[in-house]
Amino acid sequence: MEALDAARLLLRAASLRASVNRSYYAMFYAALALLQKAGKIPSKHAGAIGLFDTEFVVKGAFPRELSRDFHKAFELRQASDYRVLQSPTREKAEETWDFFGTLANSAI
Repeated sequence: MEALDAARLLLRAASLRASVNRSYYAMFYAALALLQKAGKIPSKHAGAIGLFDTEFVVKGAFPRELSRDFHKAFELRQASDYRVLQSPTREKAEETWDFFGTLANSAI
């Protein structure tokens, strides 16, 4: 939850690029915890997202919309971190932060 707390603080401070990064990582760490609990240890981000889909979404443990959000958060994080001339909008940063809430609510 540390990454999510940091994302919220960064969003409030209008540090949008960093907020998107921390929001994505909050979701990624939650997915990693679920995968590790299932005995799956991915080595890359794309592998973790794919395994999450295979292990949890396809089997019906999480809704397909969550998979879409996870993929979207990954793409936003990639663009935010590596496309230095392209900054995320506040709307996109808030959207990415909201994705974790979808995962957290689905996991309960």
